[in-house]
Amino acid sequence: HAVDFARERMKKLGKLSRDEGIMLGVFVVLLLLWADVPAWIFGDTFKLNSTTTAFVGLSILLVTGVLNWKDVLGEKSAWDTLVWFGALVMMATQLNELGVIEWFSGAIQDGIVSTGLSWPASTAILVLVFLYSHYFFASTTAHITAMMGAFLVVGLSLGAPPMAFVLMMAATSSIMMTLTHYATGTSPVIFGSGYVELGEWWKAGFVMSVVNLAVWVVVGGVWWKILGYW
Repeated sequence: HAVDFARERMKKLGKLSRDEGIMLGVFVVLLLLWADVPAWIFGDTFKLNSTTTAFVGLSILLVTGVLNWKDVLGEKSAWDTLVWFGALVMMATQLNELGVIEWFSGAIQDGIVSTGLSWPASTAILVLVFLYSHYFFASTTAHITAMMGAFLVVGLSLGAPPMAFVLMMAATSSIMMTLTHYATGTSPVIFGSGYVELGEWWKAGFVMSVVNLAVWVVVGGVWWKILGYW
């Protein structure tokens, strides 16, 4: 009955108000700016940083009276997201720039190679380290950029079947997004809504990572075997 429910609620809301119209307009403007549409049409001079774009939207809402400063201060979940994500992204970026991530990847590679393990055991370790090292990252892009290439080279050099190993690493890149409330860009926003406690998120994230990994390894492994990928 979702459609009927939506129509009933829309009817109760009535006609579009002034503030709602402005909010809708700001939403469209932000989408266009974030998608770099003005820059695409008029040139790079009109290209705006994503943070500047966000401030443009907020400024319009404040100037037009759709929001006031008390409304902004009252958005506790948004401030929570800003603090969590700002600090963690900065930390992940600095670790990458200072070479810590590169050193960690190299140490893992050397350690696995020195054990002389067969490719199934070696690739299993690579996948697990790649997955659970995401506890130290607040960006999947930063994590994948820093470690994916190096781990793929090691796994393939140890004899892992190329297609199956690449698919497994690609799946792991998605599985790790559920681990923490800062694991990917949307996580802090969802966590900030207040429906899930911090401990519950971390527990559920770990459990689901194990479940998802098992599905990909067992079911995926059998299916890739049937397809002749290994």
